[in-house]
Amino acid sequence: MAGVQGRRLRRARVVSPTVFQLEHLTPPARALLRAVQSAAGRSRSPVLVGGAVRDSRLAGARRAAPADLDVAVESGALDVARRVAARLGGAFVALDPDRGAARVLARGMCLDVTDWRAPTLADDLGARDFTVNALAVPVRELLSRGRAGVIDPTGGLADLRARRLRVHAPRVLTEDPLRTLRGVRLEAALGFRLTATTVQAIRAAAPGLAGVAAERIRDELLAVLALPRAGRALRRLDALGLLGVVVPEVEPMRGSTQPSPHRFPVLEHSLRAVEGADTLVERLRELRPFGDELAAHMAEELGGGVRRSQVLKLAALLHDVSKPETRRLVDGRIRFFEHDVLGAARARVIAERLRLPARARGVLEQLVRHHLRTGHLAAAGRVTPRARYRFFRDLGEDTRDLLLLNLVDAAAVTGVSPRAIWRRASLVRDLLQGWEETPRAGAGAVPLVNGEDVMARFGIPPGPEVGRLLERAREAQGLGLVTTREEALAYLDSPAGEF
Repeated sequence: MAGVQGRRLRRARVVSPTVFQLEHLTPPARALLRAVQSAAGRSRSPVLVGGAVRDSRLAGARRAAPADLDVAVESGALDVARRVAARLGGAFVALDPDRGAARVLARGMCLDVTDWRAPTLADDLGARDFTVNALAVPVRELLSRGRAGVIDPTGGLADLRARRLRVHAPRVLTEDPLRTLRGVRLEAALGFRLTATTVQAIRAAAPGLAGVAAERIRDELLAVLALPRAGRALRRLDALGLLGVVVPEVEPMRGSTQPSPHRFPVLEHSLRAVEGADTLVERLRELRPFGDELAAHMAEELGGGVRRSQVLKLAALLHDVSKPETRRLVDGRIRFFEHDVLGAARARVIAERLRLPARARGVLEQLVRHHLRTGHLAAAGRVTPRARYRFFRDLGEDTRDLLLLNLVDAAAVTGVSPRAIWRRASLVRDLLQGWEETPRAGAGAVPLVNGEDVMARFGIPPGPEVGRLLERAREAQGLGLVTTREEALAYLDSPAGEF
């Protein structure tokens, strides 16, 4: 078997002076490949494929390739992966048992092992998404000699040098339309350019995205939102007909005009808000004196590897998603009544459809629901202690996310920089300064009154009115207006006026 595989590898190899050096890999990645070769034995000839090979050619010897690796074997991928997991004490995950695909998670690394998808390695590589990912390096030769030639049956090395993304055949996109999203992501991440023929193939394959599993679309969309220039990538998705397939709700936003001072239709405004979020997230430390705290907050995971910064960008895209359906002309003025409330519900539906983690869904819904809240506070003139308390109470840990969304939303109205808004946004700075003060004042305190106290005092049965009175008592306690049970009950007897 080894001899047959060796002959097939040699037939697939394109004569090239280009070699892959073992030193291009990090030490943990080298150890992982040794475990792979040991698990494969002499009956299999694994090859390193995909991003690790691509990125090492881009970086040269100056930077090691990623520790996350992809390996292909002619057959027996699940057996190899199980053996590697057992050898390293890692976790084994069967990704697609029918097609021979498995994952190993060990020592902070991720290894994907797959069976060839064709009779020969050359055909297997030719069926991969883009030529720059259709590169392979024989693992046995790499480990024994410290270097190995790069197998390149589709011209991927030339495309790397030319910094272009090209499909070897359009069918690779129609066979798996998710690759259309991946192409845009790689274009943005690598700074490459999709070729004209590849662009045509992506447009043709775009409708097929509707049939791709939501979890796979979610992962690619989140990877786009993690990019430093996510807004630009979203524009590219839109230009290629992909964004409207992934998020059909953006289509009505496209031609929905807005009144002054807005300069742009809803979708353009929203894309500019995402671009503003890109700028803000990359330069949060410049928002003194809150920069370090905001940067740490935006890096927080909300489950499933989703970070707050990604949800902020998604909220920037969707915060006005219900403006088209709520657009009304009243006395000659364009109005969008309750687009925040309806938008939150629509954002929740989108998040559920994309299978976002529960906490990420909650933050997204919260941001869309309250994105007008700061503007309402500013319009009121004086922010009363009660209004301030309720703002912090309702937003809680998401207060800072909302205030950043407010900055990019305001900037996208006319197209100015979010930093220009920051310089004159005194209310935002004030709320950032005190976001945690009011909730924490009452959050850990023992309530002064309970439901039985309220029902006895007012002679009412269990129901919503009891809850309303208890919330009013908690609010008074949190604001420091009452400190004893008797004061709390007396407060509930008083009129509920602003102060």
